[in-house]
Amino acid sequence: MKVVIADKSHIKYAELICECIKESAKVRGTGIAERTPEYITKKITNGNAVIAIHNKEFAGFCYIETWDNNEFVVNSGLIVHPDFRNQGLAKKIKEKILEYSKEKYPSAKIFGITTGLAVMKINYELGYHPVTFSEITKDEAFWDGCKTCKNYDVLIRTDRKMCLCTGMLYNPSHNKKIDAHKYSTKVLKRLKNIKQTLFLKKK
Repeated sequence: MKVVIADKSHIKYAELICECIKESAKVRGTGIAERTPEYITKKITNGNAVIAIHNKEFAGFCYIETWDNNEFVVNSGLIVHPDFRNQGLAKKIKEKILEYSKEKYPSAKIFGITTGLAVMKINYELGYHPVTFSEITKDEAFWDGCKTCKNYDVLIRTDRKMCLCTGMLYNPSHNKKIDAHKYSTKVLKRLKNIKQTLFLKKK
């Protein structure tokens, strides 16, 4: 398995990446903003993506976006092909793209939003911490990207203060280096409670 910075040779996987993201949203029954092959291709062409390949087969993907004049960087679109799940690949991809983001934008605050507890756990182990949406980018273009999510109405009803996603932030001024640490059961319980509360509010 190779986890590398994506280049033009990987554009051929763009459509498959989009299909995997769409199918994952259906299986999970939660919101994942859809991407187009053109959008994924642009990320790959600009050198703002990480891809996992196994024997020339697509295995996983994640990309970088910048906001507020590079004050914020988001690692988004994380997906692992069904054939390669439950092998720890998601964490390897997240580790790679975090290191790459720090290298490209050393002063930026790095964040992500997700509904998945597995991704929250990985983020926490890498040094991210749960934050309110007010602590991440306010750029309208970023939030416009949520419009294709099935839960977008929740975001609007709460004036973008909360949704079914949880925001997680890696702040380089607080995290001088990544020290993988044991996942706290208290943090996991807190994240589960956040999810439960938001689902109840939606009902």
